[in-house]
Formats: sequence, C-alpha cells, structure tokens
Amino acid sequence: MSNKYAYIRVSSKDQNIDRQVDAMEKIGISRKQMYIDKQSGMDFQRKNYQRLIKNLKAGDELYVKSIDRLGRNYDDIIEQWTYLTKVKDINIIVLDFPLLDTRNQIDGVTGKFIADIVLQLLSYIAQIERENIHQRQAEGIKLAKQKGIHLGRPRLPIPEDFYSLYLLCKQHKISKREGARRLNTNPTTFNNWIKRYEAQNIE
Repeated sequence: MSNKYAYIRVSSKDQNIDRQVDAMEKIGISRKQMYIDKQSGMDFQRKNYQRLIKNLKAGDELYVKSIDRLGRNYDDIIEQWTYLTKVKDINIIVLDFPLLDTRNQIDGVTGKFIADIVLQLLSYIAQIERENIHQRQAEGIKLAKQKGIHLGRPRLPIPEDFYSLYLLCKQHKISKREGARRLNTNPTTFNNWIKRYEAQNIE
C-alpha cells in the first residue's frame, strides 16, 4: 500500500509554514506525514528531508506546495527529481504547478516524462535569466565606470594626518605598516590612500 507524504520548507526559523501546512491538510495529509525543514534550499543536506528520503518506498506519493520548496537550484532539483522518480520509484506532486504531477497521463504520455521535460525547460529559463542578469550587471558596471561613478563600498576619506606620514614613507623613514598603525587603519587601506593620492596629484 502506498503512502502520502508532504515536504514543507521555509528558509529560516522565523518564517511561517502555516500556508504550506494548510494546503497539505486540505488534501488529507496529516501532520504526522509532513516533513518540515527550516533552512536554506541551497542543497539537499537537510535533516528532515533526508529522513523523508529514507522512509519513501516505491509507489509512495510526495507532495510539495511549490517547486522552490524542494530546492533553489534547478540543476540540483532535476538530479534529485530523477533519483526520487527513477531510483526510489515514487510519484511527486507539485500543488502549484499541475504539469509537475508524475501520476498524470496525457494522451498516452506519462506524467514522469512530461515533468522531466517541464523541469528541463524551467532549468533552461533559469539559466538564461542568470546569464541575462550577469550581462546587465556587466553592462551597468561598464557604463558607471565610463561616467566615473564609483561602485562598491564608499571610499574612506583620506585623513588629514595622511600627508605627513606619506612623506615619511616616501623618505623611507617609516614603513607603510607603521603609517597604517599611526592612522588606526590597516596596511591595505593605507596603500590605497597612497595610490589615490598619487593618482590625484600627478603633474
């Protein structure tokens, strides 16, 4: 006899699971059949998810509210989906996405086959979107640099005492490390101030 289980996940302990729990209860899944994790979907090394996997038997049904409750990365989701449907031989039902229901059969085409195609398509779309985001970021950075806009953290202003210490460094009377110590900063910041000062004062 097959069993029905639900997997519920939120990304942090302070997030609410009520909406997901309510959806599962409405289709007849009790609390005892729900496995809940409150952590990132970055990977599948989650305590209760792993407990769920161990309990699943061939023919069982696994319900999730939406595909992102299963995980965040579509490549990882596809790998896990394949393991669950092919190796564990269970059915997966995504409540918010009817095409991701491996029990269905449409015109002789099995739900597992349809779900595989849909997941591959979603993975492709996600990849294209990531590439578009990276391209937009690169174009934005290039345009900002052309306009002389500084990106990243705001630059620390060069302190008033810097110049005298800068001259001592140039005269090899103190080290850059000592100059940084006297200004209560680190050598990297002190060296950046030197570069900025020299760039601004090139004759």
